Amino acid sequence: AGTGVRVRRGCGSWARGCRRRVSGVMSAHSVQTEGGKQLFAQASAVSIHTGNIVNWSRLKKKCPTSPSEELQDCIRETLEKWCTQVNPELLKDPPATLECTITQDVDSISPEEREEVKVSAKLFLNDPGSSGIKDAVEKACSALEVSQLDSVILAPPPLADGASLSLAHLQPYWEELETLVRSQSIVAIGTSDLDKVLLEQLYQWAQVKPSSNQVNLASCCVMPPELTAFAKEYDIQLLTHSDPKELIPMLSFQEAVVASMQDNLAYEWITKWVLRYSVIVKSRGIIKSKGYFVYAKRIHY
Repeated sequence: AGTGVRVRRGCGSWARGCRRRVSGVMSAHSVQTEGGKQLFAQASAVSIHTGNIVNWSRLKKKCPTSPSEELQDCIRETLEKWCTQVNPELLKDPPATLECTITQDVDSISPEEREEVKVSAKLFLNDPGSSGIKDAVEKACSALEVSQLDSVILAPPPLADGASLSLAHLQPYWEELETLVRSQSIVAIGTSDLDKVLLEQLYQWAQVKPSSNQVNLASCCVMPPELTAFAKEYDIQLLTHSDPKELIPMLSFQEAVVASMQDNLAYEWITKWVLRYSVIVKSRGIIKSKGYFVYAKRIHY
């Protein structure tokens, strides 16, 4: 009986010690999380990098129904995880632009494997007033530790209702891409959702010709014959995609911020651009890595 009493006391003491240790860990975790939310509330801009999402088991289990849903999930998960790893030192001098990246989720490309993979990207622009093309490409190259991206496809900003995309809309963005090709930051550049007329206009005007054009098969079940003929004549690769015009609508981004940060001023955030990248093993045609860069600014109403 005496032995039983000693065992119970020992267990109680051990349990209290465990509770204290767990409480200490949870307290530190809570401090970091609250610190992250505080930094986010004070920031005027945020740059989010999801890292490689190919190995995210939570995405595999959920199976997002659309590219937009996948991106929204990735933003929420990245912000939640970033919050738990914030360096308290940042609170002493909060940066205006937060870099929200989970370092251990980033798969950089070693010099030895660079020739074996192709790095492709699609850049979705949301703001007609500022493109961010150079910034997006530089961020991708820096994170992946490569000197250049093999291809970048441009998705221009959504137009106002009733407006039609024209060469004049495309020209400023295309000139920025051409500059990056000349500086060897990009090898090839392409377009998205151009019909034959606009693709021909761009081809004739551009100094660096489009190497590809994506077609959304949701809007046309079969490639238009005139587009196919033009692309074949000028060696432009026609690709298909299922992306919406706006990959992450403003409301969807704000919902992700509310879910992860409980930010009461989430309505002040607007996305400026999104860059989605894929690292493909050339010999096998499989995606080794895939991720998103998202840049958003806070607009004070």
